[in-house]
Amino acid sequence: MFVVAHGFTGAVDRPHVRRVARALTRYGAVVTFSFRGHGASGGRSTVGDREVLDLAAAVRWARELGHARVGTVGFSMGGSVALRHAALYEEATDAVVSVSAPARWYYRGTAPMRRLHWLVTRPEGRVVSRYGFRTRIHHRDWDPVPLSPVEAVPKIAPTPLLIVHGDADGYFPVDHPRMLAAAAADQGELWLEPGMGHAEHAASDELLGRIGEWVVGRAG
Repeated sequence: MFVVAHGFTGAVDRPHVRRVARALTRYGAVVTFSFRGHGASGGRSTVGDREVLDLAAAVRWARELGHARVGTVGFSMGGSVALRHAALYEEATDAVVSVSAPARWYYRGTAPMRRLHWLVTRPEGRVVSRYGFRTRIHHRDWDPVPLSPVEAVPKIAPTPLLIVHGDADGYFPVDHPRMLAAAAADQGELWLEPGMGHAEHAASDELLGRIGEWVVGRAG
């Protein structure tokens, strides 16, 4: 069973999220959902903080459906959420895949991330996000600041961990996945994909197939 955690401004009905789900159905059952504040889901996005509760609920539901083995596959924001979920909920998942995730919070080193920070932190940006991207963002700052992805990674072991990142990612350069891999040490695996951009849009069917095979091989 795969539980797919989409990226920021994604949603269960977005074509790129549906494509990911279809590709993974070749390897097992798939649960998809929309994070809070995204698409038709209620509430407001906290951009990776309380979304860990949403993923936990989806994983619990997958278990209640009778699936004994569950792997989480997260993209960008969803990738950071998958890392924190695995660190905070002991034995919640049997394998974790994080694709295009940041290693640290508040990164503004690329133009796309500076635009994203404008969407999140400015009232006019949140209006654009609501009506342009169907994503409603909470106006409050994080308090407390959640565990960062790189801090979460060492707490995931012994659950198998796969970190996937494109070397042409326009949001987070390759020092992010390398930081995550270093934090995982020999408990994680890094795939640095040549020519790949960011998150679901950039994940080829071939890559999704390899991810599906990896999860099946590790989670059983």
